[in-house]
Amino acid sequence: MRIISADERLSEIRGVKMLIVGPPAVGKTSLLRTLSATATLFIDVEAGDLAVQDWPVDTIRLSDWSTARDLACRVGGPNPSFSPTATYSEAHYQTIGGPLPDLDRYKTIFVDSITAVSRLSFRWAEQQPESFSDRSGKKDVRGAYGLHAREMLNWLQQLQHARGKNVIFVGILEKVVDDFNRASWQIQMEGQRTGRELPGIVDQIITMQWIDFGDGNLTRAFVCTAPNSWMYPAKDRAGRLDQIEEPHLSRLIRKLTESKSSPEQKLNQAAE
Repeated sequence: MRIISADERLSEIRGVKMLIVGPPAVGKTSLLRTLSATATLFIDVEAGDLAVQDWPVDTIRLSDWSTARDLACRVGGPNPSFSPTATYSEAHYQTIGGPLPDLDRYKTIFVDSITAVSRLSFRWAEQQPESFSDRSGKKDVRGAYGLHAREMLNWLQQLQHARGKNVIFVGILEKVVDDFNRASWQIQMEGQRTGRELPGIVDQIITMQWIDFGDGNLTRAFVCTAPNSWMYPAKDRAGRLDQIEEPHLSRLIRKLTESKSSPEQKLNQAAE
C-alpha cells in the first residue's frame, strides 16, 4: 500500500470506459472510423464488420468464452484479489503469455458488442456443472444465470482496471413495453444483473440514436446525459459533455480527458 501524491495522480494517463448503445443499423460499428486505425484494437464478437471491411484496424475475433477471459486478463493484467490459481490471477496471466503483443501501441479497445459477449458467457455457463441439479441432473436455469452474471461482471471489471486504455463497449438498445403498456429502454443482454450493475462499472453511458431536432429531419447523434426528453439511457461521470454530442469518438474522448485549465492558467491565457 502506498499513497499516490496529488501531482502523480493528476499526471496519470487516464482511459475512458464507455458503453454506447443504440438500435441495429444506427451505425455503432462504423464509429470505428472515427478512431485512429493504428491506435485501436477491434474486438469483433458479432462477426458483423461489413461496415468497416476497408478500415485498416487490427482485430481479434472472439468466438468462445475462454478466449474472452484470456483477452481481458492480457489487457487488464493479473488481479491480486483472486486466488493464486483462479482466472485472472498471476498464474493465469503468465500461463497465457502475459500482455498482448504491442499492447502499449493500442490506446483504445473497441468491443463489438457486449450483447454478443454476454451470449458467449451464458452459453459457457449453462454447460458447467453448477448449472445442473445435483439430485436430478436436470438443467438449473437459475444456477446458469447466476454463474453467467458472476463471469460477466468479473470480465467487465478486469477491463475496467486497464487504467491507461480507452475501452468502448457497444450494445444493442431495445424498447420494452410492460404489462401496463409503459415503454422503457434497456440494453439487450443475457440476464438482468449485469445490466443493472453495468452503470457502476463504466464511466460513460451514451445512446446513439436518430434524433429529430424539430426540422423534420432525422440526424444521428449521441445522447450523453440523463434525464433527457427521450428517456434514453445516459450517464456522464466526468460532467464534461453536453446532452447532445456529435457521433465522433476521438473528439468525444478528447473532450472527456483533456486537462482543464486552472484559474491561474485561465488568467494568464486571458492576459496573453
